Amino acid sequence: MTLTVAMMLAALASGALVGLLLSVFGGGGSVLATPLLLYAVGVRDAHLAIGTSAAAVAVNALGGLVAQARAGRVKWPCALVFGGAGLAGSLVGSSLAKAMDGGALMIWFAVAMAAVAISMMLPKKDEGDPAVHLTPGLTARLAPVGAVTGLAAGFFGIGGGFLIAPGLMAATGMTLANAAASSLVSVSLFGAATSLNYAASGWVDWPLFALLVLGGAAGTLAGVPLARRLAGRASLARRLFAGMILLVAAYVAWRSLSA
Repeated sequence: MTLTVAMMLAALASGALVGLLLSVFGGGGSVLATPLLLYAVGVRDAHLAIGTSAAAVAVNALGGLVAQARAGRVKWPCALVFGGAGLAGSLVGSSLAKAMDGGALMIWFAVAMAAVAISMMLPKKDEGDPAVHLTPGLTARLAPVGAVTGLAAGFFGIGGGFLIAPGLMAATGMTLANAAASSLVSVSLFGAATSLNYAASGWVDWPLFALLVLGGAAGTLAGVPLARRLAGRASLARRLFAGMILLVAAYVAWRSLSA
C-alpha cells in the first residue's frame, strides 16, 4: 500500500493515541488501533488493518512486559503456561478470521469492542494471593482457559488483555496487579502469532506498522504524567473511555452493515 504524507501523519497520530490510552487505562486501549487504521488512516482492507495493528500491539505489550518484569510483578510460570496454551488457539483463530469476509469480520470486531467496553465498566478488585505458584492443578485449569482466550484474541486480532487478566485471576487466584502484568506475556505472544499469520498472506503493512510503533512510543511517554493526574478519578475516566469505545463499536458496526 502506498502511503501518502497525510496517511503517515494520521498513522503517527493514531499510534500516539493508542499508546496514550494504554498508558492511562491499560487493557482496552489497543482495541481502537484497527478502527483508527480503517477510518482515520484510510486503510481499505480490514484484514490488512487487523494484521498490522496486531503486530503493533505485540510490540507495545512487549515494552510494557519489560517494565513489569523489572518491577517483579510477572508470575512467569503461570503466564507461560497460559500463553503457551493460547498460542495454538491464536493461530487457529487468526486463520478463521483470514478466511472470513472483511465486512463480516468487522461486525464481529464491533461485538468484541463492546465486550471490552463492558468489561472496563465492571468494578475491579485486587484481592488475591500475591504468592501464588504453579501446581499441577493450576496447570490443568490454566491451559484450557488460555487456549480459548488465544482463539478469541487471534480471531479478533486484538491483544485480548481484557480476557487474559480475568482468566488468570479466575484460574490461579492471583491479584489483579499480578494478573495485569502477567497478561502481557500472552498479549505479546498472541499478537505476534496473529500478525505473523496475517503477514504470511501479505496482510501486514510494515512501514505502517513502524509508524504506529513510533507514534505509540511517544503516546506512552505522554500518557505517564496524565495517568498520575487522573489517579484520583481513575474510575470515572475509565467509564468515560469505555463509553467512547461503545460509540466507536456502534460506528464500526454501522459502517460494516451499510457497506
